[in-house]
Amino acid sequence: MSHGANSHLADSPRLSKRSLLSILGSPQPERMSLSDSMSPTPKSGTPSPGPPQLPLLNSTCHDSDWESREELRLRELEEARARAAQMEKTMRWWSDCTANWREKWSKVRAERNKAREEVRQLRQKLETLSKELTGLKREKQEALNENQQLGKEVARLKGEEKEEEKEKEMDNRIVSEKENEASPEQEPVRDVGSEKEVKNKSLQEFELMENFLKNKQEEGECWDQRSSVSIRSSFTRHERNRLLWEDVSVIEEDATKITALKLRLDESQKVLLKEREDKLSLSKNIEKLEGELSQWKIKYEELNKNKQEVLKQLNILKEIHQDELGRISEDLEDELGARSSMDKKLVELRSEMERLQAENAAEWGKRERLETEKLNLERENKKLKAQIEDLEEILARKRRQTTCALDTDFKTIQAELFEKNKELADLKHVHAKLKKQHQEKMAELGHTIRRVEQHEGEVKKLRLRVEELKKELAQAEDELDEAHNQARKLQRSLDEQTEQSENLQVQLEHLQSR
Repeated sequence: MSHGANSHLADSPRLSKRSLLSILGSPQPERMSLSDSMSPTPKSGTPSPGPPQLPLLNSTCHDSDWESREELRLRELEEARARAAQMEKTMRWWSDCTANWREKWSKVRAERNKAREEVRQLRQKLETLSKELTGLKREKQEALNENQQLGKEVARLKGEEKEEEKEKEMDNRIVSEKENEASPEQEPVRDVGSEKEVKNKSLQEFELMENFLKNKQEEGECWDQRSSVSIRSSFTRHERNRLLWEDVSVIEEDATKITALKLRLDESQKVLLKEREDKLSLSKNIEKLEGELSQWKIKYEELNKNKQEVLKQLNILKEIHQDELGRISEDLEDELGARSSMDKKLVELRSEMERLQAENAAEWGKRERLETEKLNLERENKKLKAQIEDLEEILARKRRQTTCALDTDFKTIQAELFEKNKELADLKHVHAKLKKQHQEKMAELGHTIRRVEQHEGEVKKLRLRVEELKKELAQAEDELDEAHNQARKLQRSLDEQTEQSENLQVQLEHLQSR
């Protein structure tokens, strides 16, 4: 029985201090009984019948005491195992809670990063739209300047035509006066005839021009001068129509560009509305997460209380403590895995940054292409200006025929310019609205960033608290090691006492055999 008790004590490091003290305090009456039972042997050599009965009674009492002690030890072991199982359950629940909390916090971080990326993309879109608007404004300003220059040139051409008409009239008058001086007798008849001839010639020329512009037919029976005049007027009319068609095509292209810009603005407004809805949903999710954080804080406080109770019980349970150390090492490995996953995410973000840089380079290439196209357009404008100069030379010869057509064209151009100015005012109004919406979005984004920074501060506080708890756990481990050393010392003293009791039993058996 003593060997069995020693084996039980060696195999059960989970026993409490009270059980060890009870075990150490119980052998004293046994010693007293054994010392009392050791009576001197009689000298006569015939043993008395009384003394041999005492060792039997003592052995039975000793066996019953050891059985009761073993029962107590077994009960204590069962209680310790039950407590260990309960502790394992609580620690598993705590680890599950922390894992869930980490997952939720990682989701919140991912949503925050997505929101930041969306805001950055919106900023880039707004910048591109503003650049396009400035480019269109410049193009419109250039078109307006060109139209003003054309109007000035038309006015100059009209003035030159009027001056030429006046010079021709003065020449005709001088010729008529000379003829009158040469033939004074036929003065009134010749003056009237010459004036009538000049008027008839001018009227015939205007009629020919009107018929040519309306019916586009040539008269067969005309003088050589009138035929050359009609051919030149048809050539100038064809060139002028071609220029007008080119101007109309440019204006139509501007109108298509403006409609495309309007469509882009509508799409950007829709995107901004969707982003507002997303921001509202994100704010709601953040509020939910704040509520969950408060709940997790309450649970964390409860876990702290449970942990204090656990630390009290750690003085008794060594094997559970070793299991907990293994679990803590696993948690550390999990944290290392989480850090590695964060590093992978950083690598992915860097790859995305490189991709965005490539896209930016592509956009710069597009911009350079647009600049080359702009240079080509400027060259074409120079060519057109050269053609205008050629046309001016042609118009200098025959300016009388183009006055009415230029007036009508100038009026149409003025009407189109008025419409363009209206459209430009509408675009400015829409741009102001978009600027206000952008400012509101920026204010909302700053508010969300502040709230996220507050959450990060709370998380840092929680991490500091976890580190403090780890330090307390290390202190508890040290205390447990000290208690274990004391238990070993007590076990050694108990082994020595058991050896002494065994020696006494051997001596008693030796005496009984005598």
